[in-house]
Amino acid sequence: MLNPVSPMPLYQQLADRLRTAIRAGQYPVGERIPSEHALAERYGIGRPTVRQATELLVRRGVLARRRGAGTFVIEPPQELEVFSMEGTLASFRAQGIEVEARLLGGACALQLDAGDPAYADNPFAGRAAHFLRRLSRTDQGAALLEETYLDPELFEGLLELELEGVSLSALAREHYRTEPTGGRQQFRVLAIEGERARALGLSPGAAVLQIRRHLHFPRGDSAIYSELYCRTDRLVLSQRIGEA
Repeated sequence: MLNPVSPMPLYQQLADRLRTAIRAGQYPVGERIPSEHALAERYGIGRPTVRQATELLVRRGVLARRRGAGTFVIEPPQELEVFSMEGTLASFRAQGIEVEARLLGGACALQLDAGDPAYADNPFAGRAAHFLRRLSRTDQGAALLEETYLDPELFEGLLELELEGVSLSALAREHYRTEPTGGRQQFRVLAIEGERARALGLSPGAAVLQIRRHLHFPRGDSAIYSELYCRTDRLVLSQRIGEA
């Protein structure tokens, strides 16, 4: 039974029980979990509490509802280690995730207007940058949109290179003989709009995770700056702690 005096809400306790059962194989992918009525009777709680628990697991990409059929276990989103300086494409490949990464519109040279609010937090505001936009698709569909700005002096001649399917971290290392010395990342959830929403197959206003990544190089800080927009229903971002 669940613990009614625990500081953890009953719906959270039930969600944790269900997720543990799913991980243990009690409910395999594709199988329907017990009905709200059955779970309410089993755990001695109300059906609204059961619905809160299953809705939480739906939002986390563990369950999916099928109208008239019930609630089913689904394949979990693929997990990507992005908290490294190797870059996302290298991380996809290192973790064995099949991904199609393609450039949207090709790479180009930009002059960023310092007065444009769109560039308010961009380290290239008021100066020139090489720019490219890349969309990564897994077997579940569009998952990650990256907009990357690069220092045109450090990466001179970049626009003449073949960039389709190329890891920028590998390009920096092998072609430009330089590697990042450090960096930082900032995270926030925002409502996606316009071209970004269309690229990710989302309705305007849908919530996504944005990552702002600054990579520092020996010849300059934030020589590569990226804004990543992630559909966390299709891709889980992870970080390893305490591992070599």
